[in-house]
Amino acid sequence: MKPKLLILHGAAGSKKRFERLREPLETYFDLYSMNFSGHGGETMPDLPFSVELFAKDVIHFLNSNEIRTINIFGYSMGGFVALYLASNYPERVQKVFTLGTKFNWNKETVKQQIRLLDPDVIKEKLPEYATELEELHKPNDWIEVIRKTAEMLTELGKKNALKEKDLSELEIPVLIGMGDRDNMVIIEESVFSYRLLKKGQLLIIPDTPHPIHNVSTDALSKEIIRFFIESY
Repeated sequence: MKPKLLILHGAAGSKKRFERLREPLETYFDLYSMNFSGHGGETMPDLPFSVELFAKDVIHFLNSNEIRTINIFGYSMGGFVALYLASNYPERVQKVFTLGTKFNWNKETVKQQIRLLDPDVIKEKLPEYATELEELHKPNDWIEVIRKTAEMLTELGKKNALKEKDLSELEIPVLIGMGDRDNMVIIEESVFSYRLLKKGQLLIIPDTPHPIHNVSTDALSKEIIRFFIESY
């Protein structure tokens, strides 16, 4: 029986961005993917976006698919949600592999992230990205997705949903990965978080920036297989 693996997308993303990973991984895993509330055309919630809401989305998905426990690969915010799940629902998560996940959330780091989430700036300076967001999230308004994402990050800056104590108490294997050219995640915060873990691994992927479409599918799929199947 193949191990089950769930892929979680990042903030303002969707499961569509991981289609290219399916082919190299389906041989090794029973593969699952999902969209968080309001993403990828899912119903826009009346509640604000939050790590807690997205974690409940995952639990609902697992229950709906009659999955008791699963491995999770989480990109960016998806990795943060995966670790929150492992901390708050430990019986549901076997292993976690995060890539490009930011751990150090405070008012200053949020300001830097919020600058990247201005819809007017995106439309003016990154029109192709604006078109991509529109396609990813329709029939939802991508601007609403961006706005609610910015609000979520603002709240994380006030109260980080994942504490150092949460990481240090995790009993499962966790691999924290990032690209060496990631301009959104500081390598020191990844190393610091990795050192808190009881069963932690650290992966720095060379010549790799933050956006998932710039990450080598071949290299990433090999690391996913190594960690979830070959290690431990």
